Parts: sequence; structure tokens; C-alpha cells
Amino acid sequence: MTGWEYLLALAVSLASMVVMDRRWRLVLWHRPRRAAGVLLAGVAFFLLWDLTAIALGFFERGQSAAMTGIELLPELPLEELFFISFLCYLTLVLHALALRLLPAPAARQGAQR
Repeated sequence: MTGWEYLLALAVSLASMVVMDRRWRLVLWHRPRRAAGVLLAGVAFFLLWDLTAIALGFFERGQSAAMTGIELLPELPLEELFFISFLCYLTLVLHALALRLLPAPAARQGAQR
């Protein structure tokens, strides 16, 4: 991958999650305000985590042909924002799917008796 391909792959993956979410009304189309708040809180948490690690010298932007070279802040590439957003959204979608597909705890207890 070179240049914009990694960012494009992240954007396509994020868009695919949105399409799946809309189709089955899992997160943003199920409870939009709550989901947007949780998604924004997750993205903010991990951005703060990254910024703290950058300030402490743990993270540095590596040189890779797969990255655009655009930095939101020093050592914070644009791709990181898309990756964090995708990761948080994926977690919410997987959680919603698990709640739908797995039996509720009360139903599991009733089946064991």
C-alpha cells in the first residue's frame, strides 16, 4: 500500500460498518444520541491516550509508504483518527450483535434448570 491506500482502506471499512449498522439498526440507527455519545467518548478517550503517549515519548510517527504524511498534530497522523473511529465503532457494532445473537442471562439460567 502506498500513500492514500491505507487511509482509503480505513475509510471503506468504516463506511462498511455504517452500512451494516444501518441495515440491521444496531447502533447509530437504533439509539442515535446514545450511540453518538458513546462513540465520541471512545474516540476522545483513545485520542487522549495517544496524545499522552506522544507527550511522554512512547509514540512516534513512523515512516511508511502506506501513510499520507498528513499530521493532525506532531506525531499524530490523520490515519490514526480514522483507525480509532473504526475501532470504537466496530466495538459498538460487535457488542450490539452479541446482545442480539446471544441469549439473555435470564434465558440461559432458565435453560440450565
